[in-house]
Formats: sequence, structure tokens, C-alpha cells
Amino acid sequence: MRVTVDHERCVGAAQCVLAAPAVFGQGEDGLVRLLDARPAAELWDRAREAVAACPSRSITIHED
Repeated sequence: MRVTVDHERCVGAAQCVLAAPAVFGQGEDGLVRLLDARPAAELWDRAREAVAACPSRSITIHED
């Protein structure tokens, strides 16, 4: 699994950080920062929760 973020779409709601803090962080500008583009298997469910919670739909999971 690989995670990507579209920084242009991010609105800084931080729902991803709450759902998966090992995968996502927030920069000084309040926007998402991807901490781990290829998270360990035990973090996949949390990453999927972050995708579902993102109001701007700026996170994508690629199953590769």
C-alpha cells in the first residue's frame, strides 16, 4: 500500500492526523504532512479511516 496527499486540496482539518498520527502530521501552515508513504500493515486500517475522514478528499491510497 502507498499513500499520497494532494497538498493543493488540503484544508487543514487534521482529521487524518487524529485517525492515523503515525502516517500523517501537520505542518506549521496547518496542512497535512505525509510522515509515512508506505505504512506498515498494522497501520492500513487507520490510514483508510483517515481517507474516509478527510473533508477535502486530499488523501489517496494506492493498493500496489
